[in-house]
Amino acid sequence: MKKYDVLIAPTALPRIRRWKFSVRCSMFNFGCGIAALSFFGVCPFVLSAEHVDGEATKTTDVVRYEKFGAVGDGVTDDIEAIVKAHKFANEHKLPVKADGGATYYIGGKNKTAVIQTDTDWGTAKFIIDDIAVTNNRSNIFEVRSTLKSFKPEGISSLKKNQSKIDVSLPCPCFISVTDSKTKRYIRYGLNQNKGSAQTDVFIVDKKGNVVMDAPIIWDFDQITKITAQPIDRKQLTITGGIFTTKANAADSKYSYYGRGIAIKRSNVMIDGLEHHITDEGDHGAPYGGFINISSCAYVTVRNTILTGHKTYRTIGSAGKPVSMGTYDISLNRALNLSFVNCKQTNDIKDRSRWGIMGSNFCKNLLLDTCSFSRFDAHQGVVNATIRNSTLGYMGINAIGFGTFLVENSTVYGRSFINLRSDYGSTWQGRFIIRNCVFVPSCGRSANASLISGHYSGQHDFGYTCFMPERIEIENLRIDDTNHGKNYKGPAIFSNFNSKFKDDSYKEKFPSVKTKEVILKNVTTASGKPLRVSDNKFMFKNVKVISK
Repeated sequence: MKKYDVLIAPTALPRIRRWKFSVRCSMFNFGCGIAALSFFGVCPFVLSAEHVDGEATKTTDVVRYEKFGAVGDGVTDDIEAIVKAHKFANEHKLPVKADGGATYYIGGKNKTAVIQTDTDWGTAKFIIDDIAVTNNRSNIFEVRSTLKSFKPEGISSLKKNQSKIDVSLPCPCFISVTDSKTKRYIRYGLNQNKGSAQTDVFIVDKKGNVVMDAPIIWDFDQITKITAQPIDRKQLTITGGIFTTKANAADSKYSYYGRGIAIKRSNVMIDGLEHHITDEGDHGAPYGGFINISSCAYVTVRNTILTGHKTYRTIGSAGKPVSMGTYDISLNRALNLSFVNCKQTNDIKDRSRWGIMGSNFCKNLLLDTCSFSRFDAHQGVVNATIRNSTLGYMGINAIGFGTFLVENSTVYGRSFINLRSDYGSTWQGRFIIRNCVFVPSCGRSANASLISGHYSGQHDFGYTCFMPERIEIENLRIDDTNHGKNYKGPAIFSNFNSKFKDDSYKEKFPSVKTKEVILKNVTTASGKPLRVSDNKFMFKNVKVISK
C-alpha cells in the first residue's frame, strides 16, 4: 500500500475549491477510484483533506478559529478569522470550537460572523472593543437558519383567534404579518411617538393550523407584508464563552449599539455564556441588547450571566430630559423564549443601572430561577411566566394579553406589577400571583401598591385599554416594615387617575376595569390590611373576594 496525493480541480468539486487528497490504496483501487471520480464527480475513497492554500485543515470534525489565522492574544483583531471559520463551518456543516485558553480581541470593523452550526466557546474569552466602531448596529455574531423564508400565497386577511389559515406549508413555520396602514402602541409621554405598524407573530403547522398557545391577537382586514420562516427541527447549541464589552463613549443619544449576539433562527440553546461590561464613563450611547432574539421561536438561554448597563440621559421626543433604556437582553417578534438559571453581574437593586431586559411583540416568555433587575414588555406580550426568581428595583413592567403568572418569586419594585402608562396600562386577560414576597421599593419607605399604572382616558393608544379582568393572589407576603407615618396599608391598585373621582370626569377613550380580585392568605409586615385603592371611585365596581 502506498500513499498518493491527488489534486482535484475546482471544476470537479466546485464547492471545495482546490484541495489535495491523501489516499492509501493499491494501484488497482487507485485506478478504479479515478474512473469513479470522472463518472460521478466525487471521490469515494477520500480519508482526509488538506486545503492547499493553508487556510484550514479538515482532519477532524471540529473547526477552530486558529486554523483561519486567529491569534487569541487579546490584542490582535481576530474578527476576520472568526468570520472565516464560521463561514467554512457553515459550508461543511461542522461544529466550531474555541481554544479554551485564548482571548479573542474584536475591534470596530463592520464584520459579522454567521453561526449555522453548533458552537462551543468553552472558557475562551472575547473582548469586544466599542470605543471606535464602523457600524454600531452590526452584531458580532448572528445565528441564522439555513432554511429560507418565503411569502405564503393567498392570505389577504386574518381574524383575531383564527385557528386555521388556508395554506399548505412544507413544514411548521414562524409567521410574521404586518398591516402598515394600521397603527398600534401609539406611545404617550416623554418618549411619545406615532405608533407602530400592526404586527403579529404566530406558528402554523404544515396543514395551516395555528398553534393556539400563541394566538393571533389582531384582526387584519388588510396585510401589507407576510413572511413564513421554516422552523428548524434540529436544535442548534451555543455553549460557554466569556465576553467583555469595552463600552462606547459616544454622545448620549438614541443611537443604539448592537455589537452582540443576534439570534434569528428557531430552536436554539445558549448555555453557560457570560457577558461583562467595562469602561463605562460619564456619557455614552445605549445598547439594544447583547443577546438579541428576534423573528424566531423556541429559544432557551440558561446558566448565563449578563450585565446591566449604566443609565445615561438625553432629550426625548417631547423635548424634555429622559433616561435612555439600555439593555443586555432584547426580545422582538419572537415566541416561546425561556431564560433559566440566569443572573446579572451587578446588584439588581443598583438604581444607576438600567433594567436588563426589554421586549416587543413577543409571546410566551418565561423566567425561571433568574435574578434580574427587571422584566419588561413594552409593545405587548402574550402570556408570561416568572417563577422561582427575584426581580430588582425596576420590578415587573408589562402590557399585553393572556395570562401573566408570577409564582415562588420575590419582587423589589415600587409595585408588584407595573402596567406601563406610556402604552395605556393595559392587560387584556388575568394575573395570577402565587407564593410570592413583595418588598416595595427595595425596602425603602413607600406607599405600597400591588398593581400600578396611570390612565387618563384622553389619549388614543390605537386600541381599547383593559385592566386585568381577573386577579388571583394566593400566599403573598408584603414586607412593608419600613413605612411612613401616614401609611394606610398596601393597596391592590395605585391611583391610576387622581382626576377620576366622580361621574363628572369623562374618559374620551374609556378603559375596561378589573371585574374580580381573589385574595387568599395575603399578609403584611406592618399588620395593616390590604386595601382596594386610594381611588375608591375608579375601582368601585371591582369585586374583591377573600378566601
